[in-house]
Amino acid sequence: MSADFEALLITVKLALVTTCLLLLISPPIAWWLAHSRHRFRTLAEALVALPLVLPPTVLGFYLLLAFSPQYLPGAVWQDITGQSLAFSFTGLVIGSMIYSLPFVVQPLQSGFATLGNRELEAGATMGMSRFQRFLYIVIPMTKRSFMLAATLGFAHTMGEFGVVLMIGGNIPGETQVISITLFEHVEALEYQRAHIMAGGLMVFSLVLLLFIYGYLNRNQSQQSARFW
Repeated sequence: MSADFEALLITVKLALVTTCLLLLISPPIAWWLAHSRHRFRTLAEALVALPLVLPPTVLGFYLLLAFSPQYLPGAVWQDITGQSLAFSFTGLVIGSMIYSLPFVVQPLQSGFATLGNRELEAGATMGMSRFQRFLYIVIPMTKRSFMLAATLGFAHTMGEFGVVLMIGGNIPGETQVISITLFEHVEALEYQRAHIMAGGLMVFSLVLLLFIYGYLNRNQSQQSARFW
């Protein structure tokens, strides 16, 4: 297996794991941000959106410190597993989740904010629990937001560089992702291999977005046709 292909597999695995985990933890956060009137809501919203404006190397630096055995999170992890959290695939997943969190939370928050209460109130009168209402009413009515959140989270994780380099290093077969491999090709003046890799990623990203937006726009058109 070539090093480029191995890096691609690690990157896809990282993006899939990160996106799946974010789709589990982001809906409660997005729901609270969309409906809460708590005085700390603005602070929570700012913390979620912080990776959008914070340089990736800054976030990666502090995560690297937190993951090291000299600090509590890394020390606890090493005591439990016997392995270092820094420079590991698990560390990459945690860092990617933090860095890609706003790309998943914000589309869901927007979808939840525009959701009406009529259907939820009808579900409550039928004896449905909050979890059942979320599962059978909220998710189907906001599936466009879920698909957009999943696409943005996946695509953003695929292109990470600064964060993964800081906390994962460049270990072939474990933490070497495709963005780092592409940088190495450019640094070594291997422009042909860099072109192939960069062009492939660009085409993949474009096809993914065309498929998602085409699907979403088609559903929206069908819903508008049924309405009229």
